[in-house]
Amino acid sequence: MRIIFIFISLLFTPLISLGACMDFYNQDLKTLQGEKFNLCEHQDKPILFVNTASKCGFTSQFEGLENLYRENKENIMVVGFPSNDFNQELTTDKEIQDFCKMTYAVEFPMMSKSNVIGPKANPVYKNLATITGEAPLWNFYKFLVMPNAESVHVFGSMTSPDSKKITSLLKPYINN
Repeated sequence: MRIIFIFISLLFTPLISLGACMDFYNQDLKTLQGEKFNLCEHQDKPILFVNTASKCGFTSQFEGLENLYRENKENIMVVGFPSNDFNQELTTDKEIQDFCKMTYAVEFPMMSKSNVIGPKANPVYKNLATITGEAPLWNFYKFLVMPNAESVHVFGSMTSPDSKKITSLLKPYINN
């Protein structure tokens, strides 16, 4: 009887672990609206993480980020992390939400304002810095995490969301 139990346990263990959330994605996140956001639900697709700021010279990149998300949201996730680490973000989540919605019609998930650099960085950005050895040097720094965190690619602020550097990596996932 014990052998049958062990066999059945071994048989079904892979099925149980398929639904498991990898540590990288298993974070408690809240959106600008105060709702919980579960990265685990998106671990099987590329995720472009971007630290944002409403009063930055790169703020127009919201348009490219939103286009990428809107056209491919079944296959690609874009997640914004507003931060005042470079002194260019609005004060409250509500102000940030209103600015993003009214100015750029942002629909991709925007997390609650947090730090993205240093010892107070949020858990996602701490993990990204550990994995890549890089932290954002400015606003609109991009980290493209491929499905199941297979690899992570880093792009500076000057790289637009629709650049060939990013879209070539996303080509298998982009709707044409």
